[in-house]
Amino acid sequence: MIIFKDEIYHKTLIFILLTIYIVQQASGQDQKIIRPGELWPDKQGNHIQAHGGGIVKIKDTYYWYGEQRSRGLDTAYRYVSCYASKDLIHWDFEGNALQLSDPENLGHRWVLERPKVFYNQRTKNYVMYFHLDDARYAFARVGVAISKKPQGPFRYVKSFRPLDRESRDIGQFIDDDGTAYLIFESRPTKGFFIAQLSTDYLTVEKEVCLINAPLEGGALVHYRGLYYVIGSALTGWSPNPNQYATAKTLEGPWSEFKDIAPPETNTYQSQSTMMLKVEGTKDTCVIFMADQWRPKQQWDSRYLWMPLKIGQGKLWLPKPQPWTLNVKTGETKPL
Repeated sequence: MIIFKDEIYHKTLIFILLTIYIVQQASGQDQKIIRPGELWPDKQGNHIQAHGGGIVKIKDTYYWYGEQRSRGLDTAYRYVSCYASKDLIHWDFEGNALQLSDPENLGHRWVLERPKVFYNQRTKNYVMYFHLDDARYAFARVGVAISKKPQGPFRYVKSFRPLDRESRDIGQFIDDDGTAYLIFESRPTKGFFIAQLSTDYLTVEKEVCLINAPLEGGALVHYRGLYYVIGSALTGWSPNPNQYATAKTLEGPWSEFKDIAPPETNTYQSQSTMMLKVEGTKDTCVIFMADQWRPKQQWDSRYLWMPLKIGQGKLWLPKPQPWTLNVKTGETKPL
């Protein structure tokens, strides 16, 4: 059999290129890089569908819940997805934790948005809150569902108006002492509430504070003796300059709101959903979790995650760029 030199060359070139590709793929996975605004594949290779979501940590595992916006879903249902990760970068799709048909006869365009899950140590229940509404956004309630497992399936329990107020965008916050709070935007009051949950987490126990600012997308964190809250202006799907305020206690008084990024960037085309504090052995970082909505192609909406510059009453969102995260040490590094 005669093998020509050109054929040997081509086979060698193909082998080299294939080897380079495999090495790059392996090193990319090992580097644990978060790439804001890019497609974020789960371990199955599909873009993560956890929009408007929240994260809860159980032992050494993070669970990310959000709106499931994949194409081809049965429009008679609304879905909340669940993903699991040890490092906040590589995510396993655990399935749809909630699959719900219209629970309150709201009509075919009813709304389930911004799901958040709390784990109750006392009852051993996972309690899910979400914004529940009709197409006109007149129902304005929270829905509640429970499960014994983080992956679900969650069972719908009820809906209600927290503090007898209209409720639209919601957020979650667990303080350093373990107390759980619901954050919810109430349009008639032109502000958003922080409310402490009851001992079983199935309702709100008391009002903690009304922050008098017409904002939604409330996100809250306690960092080195101060509370920081972020909110987004009421512009629907369109991004806007998110702002922050601070207070020594949840009850306030809260400072004036300031921009978290250059206002002309509209928070780099994103909207806040949560601030996630990662406490490590060497450092503590706070991750700004935000959605880059694509309303006409919701399945292609992206995520903007960046470590915040935070401390001494100041908070700033750096320009998005790839970065690394070590959840064990709490250290981050821009690339």
